[in-house]
Amino acid sequence: IPVFILAGLLVHCVFLVSIFDIYFSSPLVHGMTPQQTPLPPPAKRLVLFVADGLRADSLYELDSNGTPRAPYLRGILENNGSWGISHTRVPTESRPGHVALIAGFYEDVSAVAKGWKENPVEFDSVFNESKYTWSWGSPDILPMFAKGATGDHVYTFCYAAESEDFGAEDAAKLDIWVFDHVKRFFNSSRSNQTLFSALNEEKVVLFLHLLGIDTNGHAHRPNSREYQENIKQVDEGVKEIVSLIDNFYGNDGKTAFILTSDHGMTDWGSHGAGHPSETLTPLIVWGAGVNYPQKVTSQFFEDNFLKEWKLENLKRLDVNQADIAPLMASLIGVPFPLNSVGTLPLEYLNSSALFKAESMFTNAVQILEQFKVKMNQKKETTLSLLFTPFKPLSASEQINFFKKIRLYIQQQKYDEAVSMCKTLINLALEGLSYYHTYDRLFLGLSIAASFVGWTTYVILVIIKSHTNLTRTVPANKKKSAVLFYGFAAVGMMIAFFLLIQTCPWTYYIYCLLPVPVWYAVVKEIPVIQDLATNVLSLHIGQSIGFLLVCLLGVEILVFSFFYRSALTVGLLVFAGWPVITQLWIQAKTKAMIWTLLCVLLAIFPLMPVVGREPNIPLVIAAGLLTLLISFFLLASLRKSENKYRDNEDLKVYFYQMFCVALSTYVVSSTHNSLKIKQGLPVMNQIISWVMLVSSPVLLLLSPTFLFERLFSILLSLMSTYLLLSTGYEALFPLALFGLMFVWINMEQEALQHYGLSLKPKLAVFNFTCAVDITQFRQLHLDDVRRSFFFVFFIVTAFFGTGNIASINSFDPASVYCFLTVFSPFMMGGLLLLKVAIPFVLVSCAFEAVQVTTQLSSKSLFLIVLVISDIMALHFFFLVKDYGSWLDIGTRYSTF
Repeated sequence: IPVFILAGLLVHCVFLVSIFDIYFSSPLVHGMTPQQTPLPPPAKRLVLFVADGLRADSLYELDSNGTPRAPYLRGILENNGSWGISHTRVPTESRPGHVALIAGFYEDVSAVAKGWKENPVEFDSVFNESKYTWSWGSPDILPMFAKGATGDHVYTFCYAAESEDFGAEDAAKLDIWVFDHVKRFFNSSRSNQTLFSALNEEKVVLFLHLLGIDTNGHAHRPNSREYQENIKQVDEGVKEIVSLIDNFYGNDGKTAFILTSDHGMTDWGSHGAGHPSETLTPLIVWGAGVNYPQKVTSQFFEDNFLKEWKLENLKRLDVNQADIAPLMASLIGVPFPLNSVGTLPLEYLNSSALFKAESMFTNAVQILEQFKVKMNQKKETTLSLLFTPFKPLSASEQINFFKKIRLYIQQQKYDEAVSMCKTLINLALEGLSYYHTYDRLFLGLSIAASFVGWTTYVILVIIKSHTNLTRTVPANKKKSAVLFYGFAAVGMMIAFFLLIQTCPWTYYIYCLLPVPVWYAVVKEIPVIQDLATNVLSLHIGQSIGFLLVCLLGVEILVFSFFYRSALTVGLLVFAGWPVITQLWIQAKTKAMIWTLLCVLLAIFPLMPVVGREPNIPLVIAAGLLTLLISFFLLASLRKSENKYRDNEDLKVYFYQMFCVALSTYVVSSTHNSLKIKQGLPVMNQIISWVMLVSSPVLLLLSPTFLFERLFSILLSLMSTYLLLSTGYEALFPLALFGLMFVWINMEQEALQHYGLSLKPKLAVFNFTCAVDITQFRQLHLDDVRRSFFFVFFIVTAFFGTGNIASINSFDPASVYCFLTVFSPFMMGGLLLLKVAIPFVLVSCAFEAVQVTTQLSSKSLFLIVLVISDIMALHFFFLVKDYGSWLDIGTRYSTF
């Protein structure tokens, strides 16, 4: 048994880690040569304003009275510069958004292993290529670009992390801090000759990260007064800074300005997914080297924004977010960031046709350099006979492209040269993707072979050890030896094949793992033969029917991860279970309660997941309902025939009920305080953390009789769960606990119905009594249903509370009783606790079902393992490294 457990842990660790090599390996390569436009640039310096969390419509649309929300920036795009929409990619989070803006490449999906907090590998950026960069803003963003920079020329000025407080009176103070510090910086430079000289150098970047809008959006929603007032303050701040910089440099006309955003925000104050409100961000560019506004009579876009914003007559120039990095590099004449995949948006440039063509050619060569490095890396680790190159960009094709582009530029056919450069860029990007996913199919099939082999082996262990379907056959030593040497030879051939290709060491694990797994399966051929004999002796219709029901059940579980309504369908089917099996004749009252609770629980997966406003009265109602149920159960316990050692045990319940009442008060008090902008009361915060720690301690002091202990578990968990609730999900544990309570009783009835054992008295079952393992019985077909119920209830416990498999749906309001200062890991930890609480209720009920139905934990657990692994195999092939963060996060999390 220990060997089996260790093997199982090892196999599952390999399954889990494999997706990082197959799907989430870093696309970044190193070893490219920097590429720089040979002609002199139009600007000496660049000022980048990033208004974190600013939606395009929030900036461009007019107020109800027809006045612009940001009058200065509106004047710029109407009279001085070019404008458009920057289309961001997902995940629409701050770090990946800034990396796309400043380094020119989209999310490195391997960052999922670091919680999306930083890039796992170092990268080049416009800041790194500049002569000097000074930046002001959030400690979450600025240090990342200084860390990746060579030398000592990127300077950061950050406020304290504690300033990012969702419960603060107004987060606009974060932006005011940035503007004030920039003013002080320029004033101090007049008396600091070294700084003054540095500021007057060429290729200088000033970066202002403005987090206030994002923080106000999370705390108050984008349609709030706070969010919109913050936009006005940013507009005024930008106006002051532009005037300050122009005066400092004597209006030399050599400064380029860019204002944009890293991502937008949904109406309910979240971001991370691919909704237009999250992916459409503003872009306004003006100053040195930038085109003036272009008047047009008509423009064609799929959306109706131009009419809504009253901007139909000004040319809208949309870009992809990564295109802004080459635009910045081109304006100040620094090399394009080495890993940039952006295409230079020429329409923003006010420069000669030659400069545009040369810049575009530099852009194409820079992306082609990445393709060459990626191709050479793959070529070195693949046998020349097996290597399949990317044909559209063979060496001869690359030479042809270069010759034609150079010829067009010499002949002053600049439009043709630009067109050819864009074709080359698109092919290079296709080639990068081709080589990045080169081994995906090969590795995926190896892991799938291990997965199928392992699941088959577990099924054979269940049949061999926990059923009466097989007979013991003495092992044939000669056949076993031949089998062993045969599989060993296969393993050596695979290892040799990987060795001559100089594959990474992880490939050896993925490709060799199927060998021992399938060896273990083939060794159990006598068990397979016995199983086949037994199955063939059964009615063929029954066998196929049972198999189809099992497959349908698993598919519904898989489906439920993407469509929560599938759980509702499942629970409605469960509601009819007593009728199908005629249990309702045996126990009508219990069957009726079971059906009602299944229907009640079926409502929760249909409730809205995101975009819902906090509903604190529902949380208070859940707390009061918990207390009412508790009084009723306590009254029943006092009248019961159980002989307690003394009445001291009942005191624990009163303490737990007091905690539930206190939690209800704290939730109400905290949200009222935040509503009137008085922040999180310190006393409430202390009580919340104390209750979080003390609740499990009280649980351990409760009686050990079955239902008394389960009741204590509910009270203990509810006091914490209420503190983490913002709406209808507070009622979910009550409905779930009721169903679990009835489930334990229904399983006793089912046991008696099938005549498997006498019905034990559940009321007097005590967990402290030693369990007699000799009383454990062998598995029955109905036990597969018990295991399936457990997995189904676990999935329902996750999705029923409104969670989806992505922290993107997490409303910060859920943790306001514990903290309001932005702390992703602390907030994420509290979210995971909230998700885990319903799991505990289901797991405790399952343990009670196992013991009271006289089954060993191992036998039912192995069936659960098989169901889980079949689901995991589905999700393995459904994992994605493209699309929305919601999609990527959901697929990764489900696996």
